[in-house]
Amino acid sequence: MGSVHGASSARRSRLGAGAGRVAAGVAVLSVVALLPWLSRTDPALTVLRARSADQDPTPAELAAVRDELGLDEGPFAHFAAWLGGLPSGDAGTSWVSGEPVLPQVTAAFGVSLTLMLGALLVTVLVSAGICARTLRLGARRKLRAERSGTTAAVLAALPKFLLASLLALAGGVWLGWFPSGGWEGPASMVLPALALGIPSGAMIGGLLDQALPAAFREPWARTWHAVGFPPGHVARHALRRALPGVLPQLLPTVVALVGGAVAVEQIFNVPGLGRLALDAALAQDLPPLQTATLTLVLLGTAAGLLIQALRRALLGRPLHDGALPALPPPPEAATGRVRSLIAAGCALILAALVVAGLLRDPSHVDTAARLLPPGPAHPLGTDSLGRDLLARLGHGALRTAGVALAVTLASALTGLLLGFLPRLSAGLTEVVATVPAVLAGLLVTAAAGPSVWGAACAVCAVGWTPYAAQSAALYEQERASGHIAATLSLGAGRLHLLRRHLLPALTRPLLRNALLRLPTTVLVLASLGFLGLGEQPPTPEWGRLLSENQPYAELAPWTVLAPAAALVLLSVLAVTASAAWPEARRRQTSPISGDPAGSGRAPQSPYTPASFFRHALGRRRHRGVGQ
Repeated sequence: MGSVHGASSARRSRLGAGAGRVAAGVAVLSVVALLPWLSRTDPALTVLRARSADQDPTPAELAAVRDELGLDEGPFAHFAAWLGGLPSGDAGTSWVSGEPVLPQVTAAFGVSLTLMLGALLVTVLVSAGICARTLRLGARRKLRAERSGTTAAVLAALPKFLLASLLALAGGVWLGWFPSGGWEGPASMVLPALALGIPSGAMIGGLLDQALPAAFREPWARTWHAVGFPPGHVARHALRRALPGVLPQLLPTVVALVGGAVAVEQIFNVPGLGRLALDAALAQDLPPLQTATLTLVLLGTAAGLLIQALRRALLGRPLHDGALPALPPPPEAATGRVRSLIAAGCALILAALVVAGLLRDPSHVDTAARLLPPGPAHPLGTDSLGRDLLARLGHGALRTAGVALAVTLASALTGLLLGFLPRLSAGLTEVVATVPAVLAGLLVTAAAGPSVWGAACAVCAVGWTPYAAQSAALYEQERASGHIAATLSLGAGRLHLLRRHLLPALTRPLLRNALLRLPTTVLVLASLGFLGLGEQPPTPEWGRLLSENQPYAELAPWTVLAPAAALVLLSVLAVTASAAWPEARRRQTSPISGDPAGSGRAPQSPYTPASFFRHALGRRRHRGVGQ
């Protein structure tokens, strides 16, 4: 009966997740279909300008375009007609070019898929390089404390568009090793894949590097080391134990490599799907935009299902039987002197830059001092308008860090709450993760106008998905651990379970993920501001400094090095601070022996209290059936 009940429960869960995916996909496509009518400009005017760049069309021309496209019929008629043509392979025609949409989207998706596979290979290699030392030391029982994650933080904080510009300049122009633009063959994929894969690999590798020490402190690892298993065998199983908690982060990474790679595709002139979707959104060309969004939704759903199947295969039967060992908390001596010195150094440098910048005027324009190198008068140099970069860096620090922290906090809390509702959030997370932040910014701006808080709301609308995926995965693993089953058998209530076990298990990894993504949030906000959807000039902001000065990176590299270095310092400070964050200790105490789980020097017996209670309960049910 238990197996039948478990199978029916799993079937209901899959049906609920499938219905959630369909409902979320229809909702996203419906909102996208409203873009031309939500916009504060006449869609006929936008389409006509995209066709002929005519800045002053006549009312007769606008009326002709409106009649041609049937804009007076409203968004729902267009949405229904587009959906009705999909089963026969008809995705409509472009409002701007008049060509069929499906061949355009298919070609762009093929390019993006090829680029995504190359970037994923770079992501895996970078992740492996970051956590290789932890694997080697942990397998030999030489891992004394958690690593600071400084290398991962520095690489993850690299702006992708800035890294793409540097790679195109160095590898394509100076050295001539690879093409600096276009899409002509496999060689054209190398530089864009590096620009996309290095920061993403640092993000995944940093999270995995922080999760591995807990796996090496589990009882089975101590037992295998004492028995004499080879270090490579222990390392493989520790990786298998830690990887399921990090795998959900691949979903937003995969989607970002396809739909969010707009800046990289523009720099390298790659005709990908993200660039096609952005151009269609800016021109309010609805059929290509809807078809590209549907492609991203299907890609995200397929990637989510594949990642979920892979994660369950790695965890194996203990996930279904409730026999996963609980990850032990970090040791008390996890905060070392080196980590404290790194955090203090980053904080002092940032504080000095901010204080020195606040004493200067960020808006003073001096055309005679354009693009001056660093010197006594201007310690960080000047930009293309002769404005002091130190002043703009200092005045933009509080606004940049404040908005990014608020967005990160709101997204993390939303993701944490939805993670406790896996049946509701599974399909919703996969679908919303496919929506690029730029498209969300266009939708919010169309309804509320451009502003910094509008951009923040747009990022929050899609930025909760990595945290929800991580929280749902950790919540499922924690509920399947043996000490949870033992605690429930002893009569613990939901509030006790939430306060003493579930929240402590989820808070620390979620905090590390949030702080590691903090520079990424800054750059996403900057990209929206660069497109005119967020912070408006001349307000100083770090991401905008990078965007504005990117064209001068070759002529005056100091204009981009200063804000990039500030972002790296902020990222390292955030990661080292999160590693030193005090964790609420979970007293995973055995109901039989009274010893804390995983803290004794002798290996624990595989016959856990949870299995004891399940075995006793099964015998009682068997006796009842026999009688």
